[in-house]
Amino acid sequence: MIRSFVAADFLTLGNGFCGSGSVLSAMQYLATGDARWLVTAMALLPIALVFDFADGRVARWRHRSSALGADLDSLADVISFGLAPAALGFAVGLRGALDVTVLLYFVACGISRLARFNATADAFADESGKVRYFEGTPIPTSVGIVVLLAVLHFRGLLGAAPWLGLWTIGGLGLHPLVIIYALSGSAMISTIRFPKI
Repeated sequence: MIRSFVAADFLTLGNGFCGSGSVLSAMQYLATGDARWLVTAMALLPIALVFDFADGRVARWRHRSSALGADLDSLADVISFGLAPAALGFAVGLRGALDVTVLLYFVACGISRLARFNATADAFADESGKVRYFEGTPIPTSVGIVVLLAVLHFRGLLGAAPWLGLWTIGGLGLHPLVIIYALSGSAMISTIRFPKI
């Protein structure tokens, strides 16, 4: 199978490795409490974004893509820009029952967004086969959430007393910070059209 990969596929795997590494680093942070693991988990996701951007550019530049390319890209994106940001949210303290519900909603939105894109890409493509626009925000926009978490971490606004505090709704905990995940997920599954850059 590896022999059927083209250069862009290896970049896509780099994206997936970064996302998986971020999830494992977030777990190591929870196990050890060592903030270096949290910083590593956060830092890996912008690197995953670079790989995600580069794989498409390389495929177009070399005029070569593999039969696996699109599916490989979607699977890597689900890990790096769906599961990993949700795992980071959990690691930094968004662990109330309602928080977890929102984080799962966010991941489900990311999966749904990618499935919709794969199913409709041909309909949105121009004569050259390039997709003209996205329907809903692209899943890599979730790196913005990671940047926000990093800023809050370095300002000491996460942990025991997180930014915006904790609400109790019907006996269940909700950190208002998790609302950004709900908004991001909802934007991904919206029908708003965004031009593809």
